[in-house]
Amino acid sequence: MGRFSRQPAVKPESASTQHQNGGPTHAAPAKITAKPARRGQGNTKAKGTNDLLSAKLRIHSKLIDEIDLSDLDKLDDEALRRQVHALVAEIVREERLTMNAAEVVSFANAVFDEMTGLGPIEPLLQDESICDILINGPKQVYIERGGELELAPVSFADDDHLLRIINRIVAQVGRRVDESHPMVDARLPDGSRFNAAIAPIAVDGPLVSIRKFSKQPLTIEKLVGFGAMPKCVAKFLQGAVAARVTTIISGGTGSGKTTLLNALSSAISHKERLITIEDAAELQLQQPHVARMETRPPNVEGKGEIKQRECVKNALRMRPDRVILGEVRGEEAFDMLQAMNTGHEGSMATIHANTPRDAITRLEQMVAMGGLNISEDAVRGQIASAIGLIVQATRLADGQRKVVSVTEVTGMEGNIIQMQEIFHFERTGTGAEGEVFGEHRASGLRPKCLDEMLTRGLQFDTGWFDPSRPLNRERADG
Repeated sequence: MGRFSRQPAVKPESASTQHQNGGPTHAAPAKITAKPARRGQGNTKAKGTNDLLSAKLRIHSKLIDEIDLSDLDKLDDEALRRQVHALVAEIVREERLTMNAAEVVSFANAVFDEMTGLGPIEPLLQDESICDILINGPKQVYIERGGELELAPVSFADDDHLLRIINRIVAQVGRRVDESHPMVDARLPDGSRFNAAIAPIAVDGPLVSIRKFSKQPLTIEKLVGFGAMPKCVAKFLQGAVAARVTTIISGGTGSGKTTLLNALSSAISHKERLITIEDAAELQLQQPHVARMETRPPNVEGKGEIKQRECVKNALRMRPDRVILGEVRGEEAFDMLQAMNTGHEGSMATIHANTPRDAITRLEQMVAMGGLNISEDAVRGQIASAIGLIVQATRLADGQRKVVSVTEVTGMEGNIIQMQEIFHFERTGTGAEGEVFGEHRASGLRPKCLDEMLTRGLQFDTGWFDPSRPLNRERADG
């Protein structure tokens, strides 16, 4: 996980104010310096986590007050780290903190993270095995690893410390969070999703959730290797995307919808122009011709908000071959369906729903949110003609993420949208430690979109659609 880019301009208020008011500095090219600490102010001993946190913040403040901030931009990460280590070691001696050499190095790293990164959670961001970081107030940090939650051995000093880190993140993407706007969505430089809620809606301290994304996006081959789906299901889905079958990926929170969308998008031709629309840009498409758009919240006066619906409308004027929505959640659903029905086949989106049928129902409800005077039958007709496949992703009880259903929308019968399931995951049992056993099977129905896929020269084994043949027999162990 890449480290946050340095933002030396965003500092604790007291430190910034003191520096601006003439705090002592020693400017020197490509070097940071601090004035010697006054003798007799030490005798502080690091006893326990709280003492270390207090000492770290105190030394951090001392460094900010006493170094020339303009020199920070002249140094690369390693040079800056070396000089911070030297200054911290000097201050530790002056403060008479009882630490051995290894503890001083660890302590200096923590101070460095306070200055340029995200403080206590910086090591968690760098740990590739961690998927989610969930902060419930300054003293409780949980992480998700391997689909299961565990308490992390890190904490913040207090609410102000955590708020300082939150403000550092949101300032980088031009957003804000305060009492008048206590919730914020943002993204880290590596594309990871960030959400925070503060007082007055957060009762026990600021709440933060970070959904991390890997430096290397998960490919469809890796998802097959993890057991998310059999190879034949993956090949069928890749063929459908290549054949411009409009696909909706449905699932609950944390079920892997965005990861699956990223993986399937690899089947899109590099000759196509793609336009992505998201609340916080996080898709990692691999095509060379990708134009990304992001919504914007209202400003301090409550003006200037740009919603997904406006972005979708504008995207249609930008000559897209496909429009890809990170998540459809409101009245933009109607404009998305219009795009899918007017020459933008093969567009993709994710949606929160428990089953493919629920996904259809949610789309109907979201179109109704737009307040348009359209009959229910007309809306269902638009959905039936626009959408080809619904891929259902689920996180199982043991933490695994699997594709549990691939369902085709086949048309209308009366006023009912007709669907047929092509593949599904059949759960066969549970192990002694809660691990899920199961197998993917075909329903035996021949997909209507198969003809278009064959016309495009894609090859498929007809045995994939044989219901008597388990596509794979697997133990769901992540």
